Amino acid sequence: MWVAFALLSAIFAALTSILAKIGIEGVDSYLATAIRTVVVIIMAWGIVFITGKQHDITHIAQKSWVFLILSGCATGLSWLFYYKALQMGEVSKVVPIDKFSVVISMVLAFVILGEKVNIKSIVGGILITAGTFVMIL
Repeated sequence: MWVAFALLSAIFAALTSILAKIGIEGVDSYLATAIRTVVVIIMAWGIVFITGKQHDITHIAQKSWVFLILSGCATGLSWLFYYKALQMGEVSKVVPIDKFSVVISMVLAFVILGEKVNIKSIVGGILITAGTFVMIL
């Protein structure tokens, strides 16, 4: 089931880039990011309330709070930089660089999370890196 969710994520991420590039025209990138963020907040909390999970907030451990907040800060910075890059550059060049986060995430997963390095991961990371450079040059 995770594959279906990952595929949907990729589809909506692709739509995000196109819709953002169209919508950001004539709008400050930081203001556009703030508007997008409000929409995401409303949608996320809407799903929490629809599924009845709002009561689980009291069961979140302190460590989880810290890392969720840090993750939120990283997401916010990512979005701010992404929208600024989209405003200034071509989608076909910005997106491959943004998606280079796949390789960065893999390296961080190996180093920080101790995930196992295997030949498929190494070859895939090299191919993604090469593909990123081909797309942006």
